[in-house]
Amino acid sequence: QVQLVESGGGLVQPGGSLRLSCAASGFIFRISDMGWYRQAPGKEREYVAGITTGSNTNYADSVKGRFTISRDNAKNTVYLQMNSLIPEDTAVYYCRRSTYWGQGTLVTVSS
Repeated sequence: QVQLVESGGGLVQPGGSLRLSCAASGFIFRISDMGWYRQAPGKEREYVAGITTGSNTNYADSVKGRFTISRDNAKNTVYLQMNSLIPEDTAVYYCRRSTYWGQGTLVTVSS
């Protein structure tokens, strides 16, 4: 069955960096578009970034220039490098493939 397991979240100070990972299994990763979403407390889940099978990328305006999505098909893993983090980036971050979601990893940006 499809499994998406996120990791790499934690507490970071404003201006800091984190790299999230999403390990995928149960489907052919290299031919799957992948995405990252987030849900902040009291808000709806929102799109963050996406990457196609050809490694074309797309970003929400709120993270453009600060976040980078990438993939390693040999490891069946998609990454989200987050730099220059701000408190507004605090959220649970989810990995998505089609209708499948991971369990999420919490990112807290606070001093």
